[in-house]
Amino acid sequence: MPWQRLETLLHPLLARLGPRFLTRRAVWGMALFVIAVAIMALDFLPQKLDLTVGQPSPRDFKAPQGIVYESEVLTQKAREEAARQVAPVYRVDNTVVASLTGQVDSIFQSIREINNSTGDANERVARLKERLNQFKLTPAIIQALATADSGTINNLATATKSIINQVMGEAVPQDALNTARDKMLAAVETSGIDARYRPLVAALLRELDLKPNLIYDVAATMQKQEKARAEVVPVQVTIRQGEKIVSDGELVTAEDIEALQKLGLLRTGTSWGGFIGLILFQGILVALMLLYLRFFKPDIYGDNHLLLLLGLLWLIFLVFSRGVVAISLGGRPDLARLVGYLMPVAAGSMLVAILLDAQVAVIFTVFLGLEAGIISGNYYQFAAAGFISGLTGIYCVAHLSHRSDLARSSLFLMLANLLSVVALGLMLKDTLFQLSIAAGLALANGLLSTVLTIGFLPFLENSFGITTAVKLLELSDPNHPLLKRLLLEAPGTYHHSILVGNLAEAAANAVGADSLLARVGAYYHDIGKLKRPYFFIENQVTPENPHDRLAPTLSTLIISCHVKDGLEMAREFHLPRVIQDIIAQHHGATLMSYFYHKACENSRDEKEVAADDFRYEGPKPQSKEAAIVMLADSVEAGIRSLPKATPGRMEGFIRKIIKEKLEDNQLEASDLTFRELTVIAEAFMRVLNGIFHTRVEYPEVVVKEIERRKNRNGVLHKQSAG
Repeated sequence: MPWQRLETLLHPLLARLGPRFLTRRAVWGMALFVIAVAIMALDFLPQKLDLTVGQPSPRDFKAPQGIVYESEVLTQKAREEAARQVAPVYRVDNTVVASLTGQVDSIFQSIREINNSTGDANERVARLKERLNQFKLTPAIIQALATADSGTINNLATATKSIINQVMGEAVPQDALNTARDKMLAAVETSGIDARYRPLVAALLRELDLKPNLIYDVAATMQKQEKARAEVVPVQVTIRQGEKIVSDGELVTAEDIEALQKLGLLRTGTSWGGFIGLILFQGILVALMLLYLRFFKPDIYGDNHLLLLLGLLWLIFLVFSRGVVAISLGGRPDLARLVGYLMPVAAGSMLVAILLDAQVAVIFTVFLGLEAGIISGNYYQFAAAGFISGLTGIYCVAHLSHRSDLARSSLFLMLANLLSVVALGLMLKDTLFQLSIAAGLALANGLLSTVLTIGFLPFLENSFGITTAVKLLELSDPNHPLLKRLLLEAPGTYHHSILVGNLAEAAANAVGADSLLARVGAYYHDIGKLKRPYFFIENQVTPENPHDRLAPTLSTLIISCHVKDGLEMAREFHLPRVIQDIIAQHHGATLMSYFYHKACENSRDEKEVAADDFRYEGPKPQSKEAAIVMLADSVEAGIRSLPKATPGRMEGFIRKIIKEKLEDNQLEASDLTFRELTVIAEAFMRVLNGIFHTRVEYPEVVVKEIERRKNRNGVLHKQSAG
């Protein structure tokens, strides 16, 4: 059966998409797709009436409200009428005179050549008679020409051409050719030409092939017509409320149909082809987006919540875009379409870049840009403007380091939108007024996109449990309640955490990990010490150590509990999951060697002491950031125990710490490579060299001289002040 064959063909594809494809994911996906298509398909909804020009109206139509609009039909008629009123453009063809004078020169040149060819008068007469046979000249005229010298012939040629230039130099249309010839013949009688040669000139002019020199200029006429069309002011039509548009049985005109369309009364029937095409196009876009996520971002593809987030952002964009295209700018069609420049593509792009991934945001920008072009009436310029705006937004938020970066992105968006809209307007030959309106909308778009991003971000963060850079920046604020408590109740731990944050941030930057997450995670990794701060050496202000009076097992329990206590406090203050993971993993399953060796010393048999009883409960670091915090924590805590922190000793100690963690298998789940561990060690060294840099020790003589000069300068200043 065909259905069975289709199922067989689709089964491998469905299997690759995942076992949950036909469960909750499919239900949510289909629901989002149907809603999105419904929003997009408002222009393809079934219509009520089908009126055509020349058909009788099925009923009376009256305007439900007043409206003023530019009539494209009447404007086009006015333009065509203006073009018809344009007079044809003619131009004078100067080549006609040149052709006629060329004919005259040819004849007189032949006469010269014959007269100069031989000295025999009879032979010249015979040859001239043969050459000028078509002019039917008398023997007397031929005889006179045979005896004429070159000067006479030249004068005759000049006089003949002068007559031609005089008459044909003016505009001569086709119907005035005979009149022009008569004028030339009349001019022969008054030109002063010798009477013996006048019959020759007259005969020559009668035989000339006259052509009109006034010809119809098609290009100039069309240009003049186009100018006339362009000068026509768009026809404004005013319809008052209750005014009758067309009566029952009256033949419908194009103007009537346009008015009904502007009033929203004309329904032209369902565009099933467009509706089906829209569904197919949307299906292709969604399929390409899912395939990209499946093969290049499997972590996002495998998370239903993140896919739901993408779908929700898609719907939010469509709803806002529909609201934008519903805005009316004075009822003018040429201005109404410009609201497409207000579609907030950049808001969706920035939200995806912040909440998910910058690369996914680029693909999503293409997706939203195409949607913007469709919703705005299939105008490519709005899709192009959306691409530019979205990509600019992604660039602005790709590396957030301060809260102000998000607000400052509106300036870059406004600038990018303005430049793109001006460029597109110049390409499309928009008027200056249209360009100014479009520029204003582009600037408003930059501000609107930023406002929407800032407004939706906290809601989406909390709803989907996503920790963004903005959230981490808020947690890094020293005024956070936990950090304030840490500073006041456990100042040693607070300063230790700050230094660990600096080390972790530098190392994460060096290996391409999330440096902001590493820094903020380091700030909170030891918050569990707030329960019993004075059991940790960095908070002890007296030489007495409480662990000296406790059994090693009890000390181990107290020390290890700060991880569990930190997790409880993190949950109480609703710290993000990624921060809780760093708190739980920053010691991994490390052995507390001090208490373990102390227990071994106190025990009669070292074999009775189990090393596992002196380890943290874990888990081991599962991410690069957690592993980096573990290493930074160990390095910062241990580096202070060095008797003299020289660069060589510090480097050796750092590499020893990393080696111990490796040999203890604490880094096996973190995906850190050996090369990255080397880079991390170098990053630690750069930070620690800045903290424990050596100071120049001045000789005692130099110190005394400095003090002496300081005292002398003080006296001088005192005297001058008095």
